[in-house]
Amino acid sequence: MNGVRDVLWLTHRRLGVVVRQPGYLVITLVQPVVWLFLFGSLFRRVVELPGFGADSYLDYLVPGIVVMNALSFNSWAGMGTLDEIERGTLDRFLITPVRRGALVSCVVVEHALSTVVQSLVIVLLGLVGGAHYAGGAPGVAVLITAAVLLGMALSALSHTFGLLVRRRETVIALNTFLLLPLTFLSTAFMSARLMPDWMRRVAALNPVDWALVAGRSALAADPGWAAVLVRCGGLALLAALLTGVSHLAFRAYRTSV
Repeated sequence: MNGVRDVLWLTHRRLGVVVRQPGYLVITLVQPVVWLFLFGSLFRRVVELPGFGADSYLDYLVPGIVVMNALSFNSWAGMGTLDEIERGTLDRFLITPVRRGALVSCVVVEHALSTVVQSLVIVLLGLVGGAHYAGGAPGVAVLITAAVLLGMALSALSHTFGLLVRRRETVIALNTFLLLPLTFLSTAFMSARLMPDWMRRVAALNPVDWALVAGRSALAADPGWAAVLVRCGGLALLAALLTGVSHLAFRAYRTSV
C-alpha cells in the first residue's frame, strides 16, 4: 500500500504542475483539433469511394484523432524526465523514503490521466462538429481506454529513452522517427480496405492500429467485442512490458549517479 500511496502523491505533484500551466494542455490540443476539422472537411467525400465502409468521414476520423493525440502527447514524456534530471529534482527524490518504482509509475499515470482529459475534449468537439457515436458511452469509454493504453506504452518508452540517453535531441529524434510512420501506417485516416496490401499487413502489427480497431469496433452500431478484447489485451501487454523496461532503465540510472 505504501507504494500505491507514493504513486498517488507523486502523480498529484505532477498534475499540480499541469494545473498551474493549463496552457500546456491547450497547446497540445491545438494540432489534433486542427486536424479534426481540417481533415474532416477536406476528405469528407472520401467515404464515397467504393469499399471505404463508412457513411461519415467525421465519424471515422474522430477515433483517429483521439489515438493520434495520445501517440503524440505521450511521446514527449521523456522531455519531462530530462527536465527533472537537469534541475536535480529526480536525484533529490533518491534520498527520500519514497518507493523507487513510484518515481517511474507516476510518469505513466500522470500522462494517462492527461490523455483521458484530452481525449474527452476531442470526442466532445467531434460531437459538436456533427459526429455520431453509435456505440454510445460504452464505445467512447473503450476508445479512450485504448488511447490511454497506447499512451502508457509510449510514455514509458519515451521515459526510458530520457533516462538512458539523457539528451533532448535523442528524444526529439525518437518522436520524429515514430510519430508519422506509426500514424500513417495505420487506419487513422484511411480505411484498411483501400490500402495497398503491404501497408495493410504493416498496419495489422501496428499498436496504433490496434487502438483504432478497438475504438471503432466499440463505437459501431453492432460492436465487435472480440476485436476490442484482442486489441486492448495486446495494448495492455505492451504497456506492461514497456513500463517494466522503464523500471529497469531507472535502476540503471540510479547506479550511474
